Amino acid sequence: MSAIDGDILEGVSATTLWTLHNRASEAKRSDGVIRDPWAVTLFDAISYDYLKFGKPNQSHGLRAVAFDAAVSAYLTAHPRASVVALAEGLQTSFWRLERAGVADQLTWYSVDLPPVMALRERLLPTYDRIVPLAQSALDLSWMDRVDDSHGVFITAEGLLMYLEPDDALCLIRDCAARFPGGQMMFDSIPPWFSRRTLKGLKLSDRYIAPPMPFFLTPDDAVALAGRIPGVRAAHDRAQPAGRGFLWKVIAWPPLDRLGFYRRNRPSYTLLQF
Repeated sequence: MSAIDGDILEGVSATTLWTLHNRASEAKRSDGVIRDPWAVTLFDAISYDYLKFGKPNQSHGLRAVAFDAAVSAYLTAHPRASVVALAEGLQTSFWRLERAGVADQLTWYSVDLPPVMALRERLLPTYDRIVPLAQSALDLSWMDRVDDSHGVFITAEGLLMYLEPDDALCLIRDCAARFPGGQMMFDSIPPWFSRRTLKGLKLSDRYIAPPMPFFLTPDDAVALAGRIPGVRAAHDRAQPAGRGFLWKVIAWPPLDRLGFYRRNRPSYTLLQF
């Protein structure tokens, strides 16, 4: 197969190449924090100036590990559930979960904009259990396609921070209203990081990250259980421990008792509807 030009993705959609760079770079390491053969395949198949995102790091690999753990736990209890991957980009979660033995009976709904879905169609295998939906996550017609008879788990991995605050909170509210009994997981950035992106966060001399106007502290995210109707519980999920001293310290539970640190770290939140 000839290399595919990654420059067909623009704006926020191009950030999926940033996360792919980090995840695949980890997967290629013998001591990487994630095993992700399909990420490596995609990385090698797409011709792109990946280094404009800066030196690769463990962040997105560890994020994928955290999301996989939450989805796996839900599928263990609800093996025939539907998983909805909002703004899935070039994530390869389905195949990691399949290797873990928890994806045999599920239905997977992959939601993203048409250019991204076209790229996925060219590069990734097709299965009857994967339903591609080429549309914005904010186009709620995707909800009409989802079979909720055996449970629903919604992932918003690397999505909400790029939305306007009202849009992000309304999306959570609408998911809670439509899928009672389901779960949703999303990641958040802290306020200081959001402000940096609004001023223009340079990852290199060739790339400025898109603005990320939506942020939540971990405590703000947990408080959604009392703020949004239909959200009956919200849980702050732990950061997986990474490779090396710094990444292990970041995941050290006692550190989270320090208010300054807790208010200024990114977070993963699991909602129960």
